[in-house]
Amino acid sequence: MRIVVVGGGVLGTMHAWQAVERGHTVVHLERELEARGASVRNFGLVWVGGRAGGEELRTALRARELWERIGADVPGVGFRPAGSLTLCRNAEELAVAEAALTLPDAVERGLKLLTSTEARALNPALLGTFEAALWCERDGAVESRVALPALRAKLAASDRYTWLPGREVRDLLPDGTGVRDDHGDRHDGDLVVLCPGANLTGLVRELEPAAPVRRVRLQMMQTDPLDEPLTTAVADGDSFRYYPAYAGPELDALTAAHPQAAVPAAHKMQLLMVQRLDGSLTIGDTHEYAEPFAFDVVSEPYDHLVEVAERLLGRPLPPIRRRWAGVYAQTTADGDAIVHRNEVAPATWLVTGPGGRGMTCSPAIAELTAERAGF
Repeated sequence: MRIVVVGGGVLGTMHAWQAVERGHTVVHLERELEARGASVRNFGLVWVGGRAGGEELRTALRARELWERIGADVPGVGFRPAGSLTLCRNAEELAVAEAALTLPDAVERGLKLLTSTEARALNPALLGTFEAALWCERDGAVESRVALPALRAKLAASDRYTWLPGREVRDLLPDGTGVRDDHGDRHDGDLVVLCPGANLTGLVRELEPAAPVRRVRLQMMQTDPLDEPLTTAVADGDSFRYYPAYAGPELDALTAAHPQAAVPAAHKMQLLMVQRLDGSLTIGDTHEYAEPFAFDVVSEPYDHLVEVAERLLGRPLPPIRRRWAGVYAQTTADGDAIVHRNEVAPATWLVTGPGGRGMTCSPAIAELTAERAGF
């Protein structure tokens, strides 16, 4: 088959990967000269531990397996099975971590409770004060800023892949036979997969104006290189508030005993921190749901993240090198759907809205699309 994939982010690229792996030919279009959306504005975390049980966790675990396979085949994506530590600073956060160990799928998630001494043995950079840590062995990381070019280079070596950036798709050709771009060029195919990310206007709106998808804005930052390894990803106890696996009476008790301070509460914040291969630290993040979003970034969340990160590391952070905002698409459908996937026209599938799970789950999401769409 000849597959036309629209959207150069991680979700579109993984659909292209699946198609080429299955022996098909792919034409891959991207409206920008290089992907610039949420796929490159994230932590690069392959985050399993806090996923909701059931379909979301199964998808994350399958994606983790695929990422490891892809990382072995394409070293340039920078996959490493580093795991994560969620640091507990008080008795109520510790109770949430202990409750997570009783989940029926705790072993699948790779969860284990560590003392502060055990956590520091695993990650010696954590010299700050904390009571204990929830270790998730199944978590990993990739290099989000360089993974997509590395994947495309590997695909191009197959001679069945064509990358066409700077092309915005305007129309579908009749009867699902391809697309026409804003250069007036047509790209014929047996199947079209639209992966627009958070760009939900234009053709996407025409095809499905009531798609159950919302947009979410976040703020993040990156430091200069830290002069020592941060051997795992790190999260603070506020992360318990934002991942569905931790819901329960223990989380309710945490929320009642320790309401978030004004800044993290206003910006719906948690601390996530991961070290890049160059030694720098990517740190975030915030969540904003009400549009229209601001066009600028605000300083208070960054100040809060620096304070929390320095408290956990027990030392000053390196200078901040970059600050940015990003917007991702998140499905709002009822049930356990982790992405919006719909055949919106003959032989034309729209796949968008994985939310903050895009980098984690995209390989498995694309695999399921291939099975459902029959390519």
